[in-house]
Amino acid sequence: MAALLNIVGAGHVGRALGRLFAARAVFAVQDVLTRSMDSARAATAFIGAGQAVGAVGALRPAAVWMLAVSDDRIGDVAALLAASVPMRGAVVFHCSGAKASGELDALRAAGAHVASVHPVRSFADPAAVAAHFDGTFCGVEGDAAALALLLPAFEAIGARPVRIDAAAKTVYHAASVFASNYLVTVLDAALRAYQAAGIPREVALELARPLAGESLANVFRLGPETALSGPIARGDAATVARQQAAVGAWDGPTGDLYEALAAATWDLARRKREQG
Repeated sequence: MAALLNIVGAGHVGRALGRLFAARAVFAVQDVLTRSMDSARAATAFIGAGQAVGAVGALRPAAVWMLAVSDDRIGDVAALLAASVPMRGAVVFHCSGAKASGELDALRAAGAHVASVHPVRSFADPAAVAAHFDGTFCGVEGDAAALALLLPAFEAIGARPVRIDAAAKTVYHAASVFASNYLVTVLDAALRAYQAAGIPREVALELARPLAGESLANVFRLGPETALSGPIARGDAATVARQQAAVGAWDGPTGDLYEALAAATWDLARRKREQG
């Protein structure tokens, strides 16, 4: 019989993972607690299993606990559970990319085995995530006893676990921010700069599309050093200085962004030269 799973926090991440665990009979979803009974009922309907509960005191003991709450609530929720529910021998994990398993120390002190498992993807559409989860990388760290249960469980729903250093968890999460969020910010700067040059937005999108697409493809095919091209790669400091001044005159914050990116790109160009 599958181990019982309680879910605390059933937003997009909790719902998607809960549906996967239930559908593939990895865990038997038992109790689901979220901010209101209405949202808990909606979550159990989405998951297709479990009982909605309205308070921590209504939660029954379980072998496995998933805390899919916001980053800033993990420690408080862990402390509340440790004081309210028998936890000795249970496996408890949270899904934050930014916080390490140490956020669950109150539960560890109560006898639980703790870990963090962070799926590296967007959960904006939980139904789509649940339908296409296979191959999703998950950054994992925590107690050996917790990972002994969780690694095969996540592999059973199609995940590809990658062990990470808990002490570097914040830097690990920043890597995803660079690869996703800040990439969007840089492209937004490019589109706005095209428009500042009098190019309509729809045309700007078409100008940026092949440049961005080819650059990304080259990074993953050749590596960033080989993929780097443009004035900094050529050592054209005069062009870079003119661009930085022009961008700063047009828009101060975007000029600051250009300056910061130029400094990092000069370093990348140095590594490119060293590679020969």
